[in-house]
Amino acid sequence: MKINKKLLPYLLLIPTFLVIVIFIYVPAFDAFKMSLYKAGPFGNRQIFVGIKNFQQLFENPAYHEAVIFTVIYIITSVVITIFLSFFMGLLLTKELPGTKIFRTCLFAPYAVSPAIAGTLWTFLLSPVVGYLNYAFVQVFGIQVDWLTSKPYAFFALLFATVWKMMPFNMIFYIGSIQSVPSDLLEAATLDGASNFKKTFKIIFPLVSPITFYLVIMNIATTMFRSFAMIDVMTKGGPGSYTTNMIYKVYLDAFEYHKNGSAAAQSVILFFVMVVVTIIYFRFAERRVHYQ
Repeated sequence: MKINKKLLPYLLLIPTFLVIVIFIYVPAFDAFKMSLYKAGPFGNRQIFVGIKNFQQLFENPAYHEAVIFTVIYIITSVVITIFLSFFMGLLLTKELPGTKIFRTCLFAPYAVSPAIAGTLWTFLLSPVVGYLNYAFVQVFGIQVDWLTSKPYAFFALLFATVWKMMPFNMIFYIGSIQSVPSDLLEAATLDGASNFKKTFKIIFPLVSPITFYLVIMNIATTMFRSFAMIDVMTKGGPGSYTTNMIYKVYLDAFEYHKNGSAAAQSVILFFVMVVVTIIYFRFAERRVHYQ
């Protein structure tokens, strides 16, 4: 049987299309539908309540706390990660002895899953066997309960998040920094420009398309892929101090069996990401320098 060449690409795309529909679009549609219903713990009974789930969320102080923590967590981790990644990428583009070894070591966290990263940092910060806690005792004479006390639980989560996201950013920054025309840097040197001016007046503006892309990716990663790290390290505690929006969805859906509330939170997360992306593309792209 001879297949028309024009139809062949579409036939090859059918398996991918089916996977996307079954595992992405169908669950998304169910989430939108479930957000309008009150459901029993096992989903055996559903009552249509309209937007009542959303109203209850907006009146819930616990959800307000989760939103505030999410905003602080995202802004802090993304800003720190972007700047550290840029400067590390800048250093790793220098032709210095051992640069390749440092690149290999610094890229290693990218191959580690968020759950494993959370487990590693849990051991490092453990008050019993943690190396970092031992160093704090030796240097400062204090022992910190990193994972069970405020505000140290947030700091611990921030350390792990930055450590996990930095390698991904550095890979892009190294490639983009290496593509900066050397003529521009040589001309700036001849004009007497300092390293600081060359970095922030030439290199950083020229890699702004990469920064633009990485900010969006880091926001999405911090918002949606932080669940495993939070679950392993702090479980949203102490209390609900490190419970962000995605972890609150998990708690309401699987711990408290509030399926309607969890579905409503998923819908809100969807629209939040849509709004953030539109705003960023609308206003921040003006500052992006495309060569």
